[in-house]
Amino acid sequence: MVTFSSYERNTILDAMKREKLDLLVIGGGITGSGIALDAVTRGLKTAVVEMQDFAAGTSSRSTKLVHGGLRYLKQFEVKVVAEVGKERAIVYENGPHVTTPEWMLLPFHKGGTFGPFTTNIGLRVYDFLAGVKRQERRKMLSPEKALKMEPLIKKEGLKGAGYYVEYKTDDARLTIEVIKKAVEKGAHALNYMKVISFIYGENKKVIGVVVEDQTNGEKHEIFAKKIVNACGPWVDDLREIDGSKQGKHLHLTKGVHLVFDKERFPLEQAIYFDTPDGRMVFAIPRDQKTYVGTTDTSYKGDIAHPTMTIEDRDYIIGSINYMFPSLNITADDVESSWAGLRPLIAEEGKKPGEISRKDEIFISNSGLISMAGGKLTGYRKMAEQAVDTVVNQLKSEEGILYSPSETVNLPISGGEVGGSQGFVKFKQEKTDYGKEIGISEENAVKLVQKYGANVDKVYQIYAERKQEAEAESIDPIVFAQLCYGIEHELVYKPVDFFIRRTGALFFDIAWVKTHKNPVIAYMKKKFAWDENQEEEYRNELDLLLNEAVTPTK
Repeated sequence: MVTFSSYERNTILDAMKREKLDLLVIGGGITGSGIALDAVTRGLKTAVVEMQDFAAGTSSRSTKLVHGGLRYLKQFEVKVVAEVGKERAIVYENGPHVTTPEWMLLPFHKGGTFGPFTTNIGLRVYDFLAGVKRQERRKMLSPEKALKMEPLIKKEGLKGAGYYVEYKTDDARLTIEVIKKAVEKGAHALNYMKVISFIYGENKKVIGVVVEDQTNGEKHEIFAKKIVNACGPWVDDLREIDGSKQGKHLHLTKGVHLVFDKERFPLEQAIYFDTPDGRMVFAIPRDQKTYVGTTDTSYKGDIAHPTMTIEDRDYIIGSINYMFPSLNITADDVESSWAGLRPLIAEEGKKPGEISRKDEIFISNSGLISMAGGKLTGYRKMAEQAVDTVVNQLKSEEGILYSPSETVNLPISGGEVGGSQGFVKFKQEKTDYGKEIGISEENAVKLVQKYGANVDKVYQIYAERKQEAEAESIDPIVFAQLCYGIEHELVYKPVDFFIRRTGALFFDIAWVKTHKNPVIAYMKKKFAWDENQEEEYRNELDLLLNEAVTPTK
């Protein structure tokens, strides 16, 4: 039986080493997770290794929108807009618990990037290219209607607004649900396993990797017929290890987002707005918070640890006060933040915001397949292209035929709720059941929205293990999520739980501070950490808590 429990890490590793793998995917972000799901559903024996936690890099640090790329119309990226625009609906229908439609207001002011005519034409083209549903097609609003929608926007020079649909998501949970579905289908996946070298056959073709377990320092060999490098910002690092970093290379750019309490920034309507320097920024309400971003600057620092700088923070605050002048937001109002990297394919002479978001596949002389570039929204199509490359090679070399991709209509884990229409009824039924077992309506709604069809397992832990939660001095709802994360989502470190599985460090930092000590104590006991491990993992969480509110210079 395939498992995704942190108590079974050795079992998962043994299976990877023992099984004759068709495909090993390096990288457990959304791209690698998507590739694993596409491959295993076509019949390939598949495994994934990730040196950090799943979604720990770019895939938990985006603008958290499965969006159609309206901004790319300005760059005449027609193919990108058409492809990712159509993918939005697929991502939504396959996981309506983690992706939901969000009407976006695009105000235009005198002298701004967009005017009434260009906005109308742009959104009309966008609707056409993206295949937008009739009920979600753009509307044009007068200045009066725009202000009624969102009274906080700048009144001076307002000429009206476009109104169109994007899709908001929890990027980390989307990634987790995709990799979980791959595991459910038979793939093996393990976090904290870093590839440190490649293994080559007699013909100098890559046939395996040496991984180092980041939890204990042990090294292991894993073999596979084909190896895909889906490491996002680290793609070129793997190509260097392979000796194949030639020709095209990555250009990393950094994006930062700031989070505010809704009482301080009472945004009711998602906004996509102009900044004084012509860039476009999102301001999005989420639960009881409002988050704003993103920046777009070239990055050459520590790939694993991008941080918000004073310059980043002040740029976003300046943009907020430009579009929402009555707020007078200051640095003291920032409740949390995150910084992420975009692994773009370098284009000489272009500014960061002008570089294409298209994806590309590089194949080295050793046979290493590297997937570079791309966007969160297009992950499924990127995965399909990567696996097409693998199966075409296997067909040529061994005469093996595999079926075409079948992920278009495949719900991700938790998405087995009858699509977006079925989820409405499902959500109500499961919320009612949550209330029956003693959970407040507010918490039940949050749990159903977070876990979708998997919420029954969370409910079961809550109902059956309350005494254990009390004995550990952990709130029963927190305990249910923690146990589910450890036993079904490969949570191993406190940061896995507080960032990638719950999003709390970004959107409820007080919750993290309240629950971190009992959670860490429980994890230490269950995983038998020594004092050094506990200190290391606690310090890692504390550092990120501090960096979320304190910028670097």
